[in-house]
Amino acid sequence: MTAPVPPASPAPGTRTDPQGVQTVLWLGALPMLAGALLPWVLLRPNRLAPGDLLRLPLGQAALLVLLALSPALLRRWPVLSGALASAAVLAAFVELGHLTAGALAGQAEFARASAASGFWLFGLGALISVYGAGLRSGARLWAWSAVPAVAVLGLLGGLDHWSVLVEARSEGPRWVQEAGQHLRLVGSALGLALGLGVPLTLWAARRPRLAEGLLGVANAIQTVPSLALLGLLIAPLSGLSRAFPALREAGLSGIGTAPALSAMTLYALLPVLRNGLEALRGVPPGAVDAARGMGMTARQSFWRVELPLALPVWLSGVRQAAVLLVGVAAVAALIGAGGLGTYIFKGLQSAATDLILLGAVPAAALAVGLDALLRSAEGLLGRRLGQVAPDPTSAETP
Repeated sequence: MTAPVPPASPAPGTRTDPQGVQTVLWLGALPMLAGALLPWVLLRPNRLAPGDLLRLPLGQAALLVLLALSPALLRRWPVLSGALASAAVLAAFVELGHLTAGALAGQAEFARASAASGFWLFGLGALISVYGAGLRSGARLWAWSAVPAVAVLGLLGGLDHWSVLVEARSEGPRWVQEAGQHLRLVGSALGLALGLGVPLTLWAARRPRLAEGLLGVANAIQTVPSLALLGLLIAPLSGLSRAFPALREAGLSGIGTAPALSAMTLYALLPVLRNGLEALRGVPPGAVDAARGMGMTARQSFWRVELPLALPVWLSGVRQAAVLLVGVAAVAALIGAGGLGTYIFKGLQSAATDLILLGAVPAAALAVGLDALLRSAEGLLGRRLGQVAPDPTSAETP
């Protein structure tokens, strides 16, 4: 009886394709193919009026079709596949800049040229292809390779006629003011949630009934929709401002920043409390016992052993709270708190998609940026505290 022949190993220097990567690349190619054939730009005489749809010229559409198929077809050249996927992202913005500039030539000052369905479909497919090419080649930087090129294109004026940037220039200082207000709301609410949640977590960490009650209240608050919670806070805060003129003079009222910060702080409490309690409860009992055996007091054991071990999980709750607050701050614009949500709701009321994007895109970018920044800080602080904190289990017993 012959022994089974082992499967042939891949040749040296070759790379096995991760499972499902080819499917991801084809899923990116399909919307790119559809986008190259659909209308690319919507030209309107003003912000609100209906307009005319413009398609890509045949030569540019053929080039985009080639770029759409290349990442999926070039299986043996993963680096080239990733480069072409990134080039597709840049090509989408280049074509948008050319078409919008040509469409607005000779038009009135109030005319607007916005991106149509073709651009958005092609861009979505290109980003999927970039992700798939990064999985295949193992180069995570593919996901960001086209971002600097698009930024340079915008700075050089290649996208000056795109309606979103036209609206951004017309808003000017007010957009900067609203973006700053959005950041202030998120930062203030996160600071208040930490100032309230951290002491409560430390107080309830060794009191199971108290911890259960606090988590129950925080969970109940989370079940209330953000808009409903903002509305519920208007009446009591208005009553307080009428009953105590000093509070009204200090800025407390039923609409504006006060109810927004109150609701945002309450929403951020749950991830801070939940992750803090789980982190402290998850500290191995052996590590605490070993610290006590080394002669550490309860306070020393907490600061030198328990907190360093619990901090990464706790910081992940802070990150979740920060990302949550970015979205709640956008809703708070409905009660006069300001922020980027002002443009989102203004655009919804007037059916102006450009204004919606002027608020939604920066808010989404802020959420993604905060998540990445706090995730990096979480890992960095966890590593540093892990190096500083002694390992009590490694101490020799005398």
